[in-house]
Amino acid sequence: MKLWSHYFIPTLKETPADAEIASHQLLLRAGLIRKLGGGLYTYLPLGLRSLQKITQLCRAEMDAAGAIELGMPHLHPVEFWQQGPRWNAAREIMYRADHAGAGRRPPPEPEFVLGPTHEEIITPLVKTEITSYRDLPKNFYQIATKFRNEIRPRYGLMRAREFVMKDAYSFDADDEGATRSYLAMRDAYTRFFARCGLKTISVEADTGVMGGSFSHEFMVPAEVGDDDVVYCAEGGYAANREKATSGLVPAGFADAAPDGALEEFPTPGVLTIAALGQPPYGVPAGRQFKTLLYVGDGRLFAVVLRGEDELEEAKLGALGFALFRPATPEEIEPVMGAKPGSLGAVRGTIKNPGALAGVFADHAIRLIGNGVTGANRDGFHLRHVNVTRDLAVTRFGDFRRVREGEPCPKSGRPLQIRRAIEVGHVFKLGTKYSEKFGAAYTDDKKQSHLMVMGCYGIGISRTLQAVIEQCHDADGIAWPWNVAPYQVLIVLLDPQLPEAADLARKLGAAAEAAGADVLLDDRVERPGVKFKDADLIGLPLRITIGGRGLKEGIVEMKWRTEKAVTKVPLAEATARVEAAVKEKILAADLRLPVCSPNVPPAFDEQT
Repeated sequence: MKLWSHYFIPTLKETPADAEIASHQLLLRAGLIRKLGGGLYTYLPLGLRSLQKITQLCRAEMDAAGAIELGMPHLHPVEFWQQGPRWNAAREIMYRADHAGAGRRPPPEPEFVLGPTHEEIITPLVKTEITSYRDLPKNFYQIATKFRNEIRPRYGLMRAREFVMKDAYSFDADDEGATRSYLAMRDAYTRFFARCGLKTISVEADTGVMGGSFSHEFMVPAEVGDDDVVYCAEGGYAANREKATSGLVPAGFADAAPDGALEEFPTPGVLTIAALGQPPYGVPAGRQFKTLLYVGDGRLFAVVLRGEDELEEAKLGALGFALFRPATPEEIEPVMGAKPGSLGAVRGTIKNPGALAGVFADHAIRLIGNGVTGANRDGFHLRHVNVTRDLAVTRFGDFRRVREGEPCPKSGRPLQIRRAIEVGHVFKLGTKYSEKFGAAYTDDKKQSHLMVMGCYGIGISRTLQAVIEQCHDADGIAWPWNVAPYQVLIVLLDPQLPEAADLARKLGAAAEAAGADVLLDDRVERPGVKFKDADLIGLPLRITIGGRGLKEGIVEMKWRTEKAVTKVPLAEATARVEAAVKEKILAADLRLPVCSPNVPPAFDEQT
């Protein structure tokens, strides 16, 4: 039992000015964290206790799923990353770690970096230590601090430069085994988040810089989330915005025939989709082809969309470039023959087509059939441009951002979009890393094969804030039982009364014997201050003991998520407290059946 007067819970009455969202505000106001600098936080005692409980729940589920815990260095020799498959892309978000001595200049390239994740460290380890099929499968995990050079840290622990993460790495002999490992981790995640008291859904996700064949994110619905989830409850479809697609182009759609000969026309000063839509041209955005130029691995490539569509840049990762970025006007003009604003992908109009790594068109341009695009001559456009006849398309793909109301790719019903917080991510990596590091095993016929990998991350510190974002009201936090820093708060209104203090210790001991962590507010403070702090820190069960109640022969019990206050006779108080704690522990520790992924109920039912 912890006494508030001997503890450290620096609650705040006012909301700090730089706390933008409710969960960030409550982390600070309830005395869970304090800011050191941008994206850097100290965990105060209450915050650390909750973080440790989340960590233990995660560890329990990983162990139950057969994963093996280890610990790897935070400081990585850079050559491990340079040997891996993603150094050029990943280094943009990594911290270099150089000598801090006065007068010593850092080398042009770092000698060491701080780890944002550990694929490049675990794979060489496994390569050295595991060589036979008899030692597979294996799944190693750690719970450790990670580092990310976040350019714009915000939202407290949501987008921090230093954070706590669980990362796991599976190694299997074949693709079938890797799929089993992947599904086991996905199921373990479902159980973990349920035990944390979170309502999550599993959505299809982009593999991004991690690579691999497919992945799923675990998302917590929240109005201030940092990701968008595109979903259809009727069709059982859910994906994050970077991965989402729609049924906008129907199956079996027939491409339009040409409706006339190509015709160039002057458009002086017209440099945007919107300007071409104005008189005297009046070409709607939905009839225009938009041509964007990017540089991928040092070569220019073009992406063609409908004028009304937005590029979902993450989808360009499917083109296979290790690193890509928007091209500059200086890079574009020598290849295309014109500046941005007059660009197009019509055959014969590109000045140096051989310099392009490709022209990649979104499927939805087929809905235009015949439209208008830039002539690759400044101040001119082309009309009657036919997709099949005229455009020099290397290949079609899905590159556009899905909009709400478009048809679900499964059911045809309108898609919906809702904000959410990513708290976990599972990847099936394949052999991307094992090939780079030579992580192979020998089978029973003495043949060598690459190990098939998966990787699995949970944002532990992010989960802490996600719980608060989902579980709070106007008065403060409302902790789920399993992750509350303490489960029972005994509010002693008259700490100077020996009989009140004795009863508080007695009920606290009973709650602890039943399995709860107990905090006793023994401060000499006004009742109003104590009740406000009780609601703010949000422990699940509050027991109030005061001189007036003792005269009436009662104590008060109140659950944080309920309005009702129950008056309990003193003779029944010990038994009632024990029963309440045991009942809550039983309910909180039920291991829920594994839910089917990608079959989300309506988001409104989850909030």
